[in-house]
Amino acid sequence: MNEKQYVLAVPNFSEGRRQEVVEAIVNAVRNLEGVKLVSYEPEHDFNRTVVTLIGEPQPLKEALLSLASKSYELINMEEQQGTHPRIGAQDTIPIFPFKNITLDECKALAEEIGIEVFKRFQVPVYFSGANARNEDRKTLNFIRKGQYEGLKLVAHTDERRPDIGSASLHPTAGATIVSADMEGLTAYNVFLSTEKLEIAKIIAKGVRGPSGGFSTVRAVGIKFPEREGTVVSMNMFDCGATPLYRVYNFIKDEAARYGVSVTGSEIVGPVKLDYLLNSLEYYLGLEKLRKDQILETHLME
Repeated sequence: MNEKQYVLAVPNFSEGRRQEVVEAIVNAVRNLEGVKLVSYEPEHDFNRTVVTLIGEPQPLKEALLSLASKSYELINMEEQQGTHPRIGAQDTIPIFPFKNITLDECKALAEEIGIEVFKRFQVPVYFSGANARNEDRKTLNFIRKGQYEGLKLVAHTDERRPDIGSASLHPTAGATIVSADMEGLTAYNVFLSTEKLEIAKIIAKGVRGPSGGFSTVRAVGIKFPEREGTVVSMNMFDCGATPLYRVYNFIKDEAARYGVSVTGSEIVGPVKLDYLLNSLEYYLGLEKLRKDQILETHLME
């Protein structure tokens, strides 16, 4: 008997402030057969929402296209503003192997999604991750350079033109990045007891890979208007190679240089159990902890 295959998807659309719009977009993927909506996380300051879905390959593909369709309909990039880098209404569609499926199979599925995005909606597509057409495009930073406003001006050039579609962006929906990768990102925030944004930015620079920090981490220093202090906000792309505890302790040590304390931290959205267990092992000094020692894991099968 063939075991069912499951894919993880963590699409990101460029709206996190208008709750009625967020709900209308997310409603496109609620209660679909073969797909589970795990969570969605609107972020006001970033003005984006990250959705987490798990599903069988073809139902999930259709769910992601439905989500994109609603994003293109309700978000106008000529009006959208936010602190998170973005190039389109449905900014990213990243997928990852979850169970009984290989990266190569996910890569092929991502190709299908990218082709359909342009075929159905005439929104140009950039492929990233394992689907990247060149080394530069393996990372989102290169594709998003200049963001929507800057990319509009250079999308016709050989270096920056979309992988699928015309050499220009959609007039309201922009472009979408589609990718497959082995590991999904974990969104992690560490809170600092200072209102000096510059300190958070300096620490974030020390954390992120491109400026000499952890190769699997991207970070920004920001201020969340709804709470005191500042934040080092991170996308962590491999919490097996770079555990949460290691980054947390690094930020704590760096903050101490400025007489600043860490007041807490936050995982935004779902996280793999393994990524919590490796921190548990570290802080408790546990030896030979097995996942099957956790009773609830026996209910997951």
